[in-house]
Amino acid sequence: MSYDRVRDSQTIIGTKQTVKAMRAGSVKELFVALDADNWVTDSAISFAREIGIPVTLVESKKELGKACRIHVGAAVVAITVE
Repeated sequence: MSYDRVRDSQTIIGTKQTVKAMRAGSVKELFVALDADNWVTDSAISFAREIGIPVTLVESKKELGKACRIHVGAAVVAITVE
């Protein structure tokens, strides 16, 4: 499942940090929580699609945050190039 890929990978959490990493060419996949506000996620999704990075939608900010081993929800998470 998607959360397992996040749990087992090096990640960047948050829209601003993710977009910055995408600009640097450091991202191989983007995960976005469906229950996050669009104004938080839209810029990251648009940019990822523009530059050809796969976007995976997951159900829950809470579960995405838990997969990243943080105690708050995460709207946008990027798996980095290793």
